[in-house]
Amino acid sequence: MIPQRGTEFFADGRSARPQVVGTVSRNQLHMDEYFYTGLVDGKEQDALPFPATMQVLERGQERFNVYCTPCHSRVGNGLGMIVERGYKPAGNYHDPKRLAQPLSHYFFVMTNGYGAMPDYSEQLAPADRWAVAAYIRALQLSQNATQADVPSGTQVENLNDVAEREGHPEWAGPWELPSTAVFATPETGIAAGAPATRANAPNAVIQNPSNAGTSAKAHGNTK
Repeated sequence: MIPQRGTEFFADGRSARPQVVGTVSRNQLHMDEYFYTGLVDGKEQDALPFPATMQVLERGQERFNVYCTPCHSRVGNGLGMIVERGYKPAGNYHDPKRLAQPLSHYFFVMTNGYGAMPDYSEQLAPADRWAVAAYIRALQLSQNATQADVPSGTQVENLNDVAEREGHPEWAGPWELPSTAVFATPETGIAAGAPATRANAPNAVIQNPSNAGTSAKAHGNTK
């Protein structure tokens, strides 16, 4: 057959045959609407389509650090390097507006873009977009922690002490953090209400005694 030419071989006179009814292109059988759109009946939801395991959060952190930090910074305060060099200010995940947004809003924005932010659907597969959304929520929790969020009996250490013990350089700073930031200190456990700069807010890492190989930092500068 010659493309786009007619034929007498088929009764409808077409050489190109129509697709079978119900045909779906490879990788486009999106049966789970929420997983692929972040919407249920056109509305955003405050839920992940799968469990937020540590593996999911670690994947979200890795992808966030690659694609999101240039604008939003490592702690998600919207003061990334290209913003400081003149790009339009990025969203601060710790302001009241973003804290009130449902989880799937972040997935939806990564999928479709919003304002000056382009979509990242080519760079991030749907599962990775959800993982990043989960990590953004973890960043929000880390910057608004209270003493009640620290499990009873948990050891709290100064991050610079941990770095020295493990042979790493002292953590660099300062950088601006949201004014609601709460920092753990070895002297007081949790200290709240300090000005939001690294210059006067000690870093800390909260270690789980039941798993010495796992630690969760009391701020957004996770590694």
